Amino acid sequence: MADQEIENAVSRALEDAPERNFRETVDLAINLRDLDLNNPSNRVDESVVLPSGTGQETTIVVFAEGETALRAEEVADDVLDQNDLEELGGDDDAAKDLADDTDFFIAEKDLMQDIGRYLGTVLGPRGKMPEPLDPDDDVVEVINRMKNTVQLRSGERRTFHTRVGAEDMSAENIADNIDVILRRLHADLEKGPLNIDSVFVKTTMGPAMEVA
Repeated sequence: MADQEIENAVSRALEDAPERNFRETVDLAINLRDLDLNNPSNRVDESVVLPSGTGQETTIVVFAEGETALRAEEVADDVLDQNDLEELGGDDDAAKDLADDTDFFIAEKDLMQDIGRYLGTVLGPRGKMPEPLDPDDDVVEVINRMKNTVQLRSGERRTFHTRVGAEDMSAENIADNIDVILRRLHADLEKGPLNIDSVFVKTTMGPAMEVA
């Protein structure tokens, strides 16, 4: 359960958000300090499963063959095989469009080498290389988990953002998501909480409220 101060900040962000004619996301802005982000080992690059979900549709594409492909079709947005992979390798524009329209990729381990060869230059810089799927992994379970996953990625920037929910979710659920993200950062950053300068929560178009 999240700290009451986090929930209060979320409540204020939701209450003060002006009405829009679309469903807004709720985003977290994290400002880092005392880290040399020119050193790649100090950069934040994490996948975090949100306990209350993202509140948004997450697009997942699977590279697979045979039985795994058949099972993935039940829950994935698209399933691509070896032939599709080779075609994308020869069509840079189509590969870029796919990368930009997809939140996460999953691939059978046997296809990872070919994905690196055909799509590495497109997916790599975008931080979207697929999560490898072991032969004994349940592809449906992996997809469902990833639908509730967000990326924390700072790159060289001191400030980075991530999605933590949607405006029609409860403040309590959004606060629980934020709590999980902050706990992960506290555990992974070199100096834990001391490497976090400030944290703000806001709806897409609303004012920012300080969380920490």
